[in-house]
Amino acid sequence: MEQTKGSQFGKFVSFFKKNTVMCIAALLAVATAFFVPPDKTYLGYFNLRTLTCLFLTLAVICALKDIRFFGIVAQRIVVTTGNLRLLALALVYITFIGSMLIANDMALITFLPLGYFALSVTKNEDKMAYIFILQNISANLGGMLTPFGNPQNLYLYSHFQIPTGEFMSIMFPPFLLAIAMLTAACFLLPRKELVIRDDSGQTLNKKRTALYLALFAFSLLIVFRLIPYWVGLLIIPAVLFFADKKAFTEVDWGLLCTFALFFVFSGNMARIPQVQDFVGNLLGKSPLLVSISSCQVISNVPSAILLSRFTENYRELLLGVNIGGTGTLISSLASLITFSHYRTLRPGHTKKYLGLFTVMNLVFLIVMGTAAWLFFR
Repeated sequence: MEQTKGSQFGKFVSFFKKNTVMCIAALLAVATAFFVPPDKTYLGYFNLRTLTCLFLTLAVICALKDIRFFGIVAQRIVVTTGNLRLLALALVYITFIGSMLIANDMALITFLPLGYFALSVTKNEDKMAYIFILQNISANLGGMLTPFGNPQNLYLYSHFQIPTGEFMSIMFPPFLLAIAMLTAACFLLPRKELVIRDDSGQTLNKKRTALYLALFAFSLLIVFRLIPYWVGLLIIPAVLFFADKKAFTEVDWGLLCTFALFFVFSGNMARIPQVQDFVGNLLGKSPLLVSISSCQVISNVPSAILLSRFTENYRELLLGVNIGGTGTLISSLASLITFSHYRTLRPGHTKKYLGLFTVMNLVFLIVMGTAAWLFFR
């Protein structure tokens, strides 16, 4: 009996570690339900367009991942580098650009193993913490430019019906600053010569690549509101059902559930008078600083969903929940993904990683937060 209880507890701990944010979202949703009992209004909490766009994009990305599209393309880019500095630039830029196209968490899941491969075969494991942290920061900040780059962007873009041109004009200045800072950080590494060979011998399936890229382009048209989302919900799953059923099992359903649970949490919070007054007063002073601070405590996605209920200043909210992705380890789900990878690959070095992570993220947070306060808002 005791062994059974211990085994069940171990499974619970393992599940919680893998789905920390979703579990916290579930607890928050249940807790707020005591203050706001379930009723018909709950149905209005959910932004179906955001959930649909997120699902469709993730499904197509998983199909591309199944044919190793991102890994093969990225590896061929990395093997062309000749020194440690250029390797770091390649890894950071690949992750940065990848987060713009396939979202920050998926970019890290795809490209962190590439960083490990490149650093291990060239005997530069001692630089892994530094480069992993740069990849993490690049994933959090690279996705800020596009509505589909970060999950919180997709939500705010849909919730406020922000025009695409205006969205990108808001995020372009901090996007450029992020590129400059990441590039400068890479140049702190020495130009140590490296030799990396592509021994994989793998090639892309041209027909499937063309099909999945066409579906990806189609999903982007849906995100940009050029095609109704329900049309995509009919077409994309139907095509993938015949082309790659496995993609559906690889979709991050935990992320979708997390969004749904945070919709319940934020919807309930917005109906509690005391919360309305408190959060409303804070946001009235500075949506930018409040959103950045909120990210450090409850992460950027729930911050975006919660605070959007209390302010119409989407410009500062957008800046805050994107810049706020840097900072503490829990400010972004992507940061937890990177830490989990590093802890698995380099056991015994986590203290050094956490110390370096805190210093580097605070530098980015302070510089970009100050620039946003002075010039971008």
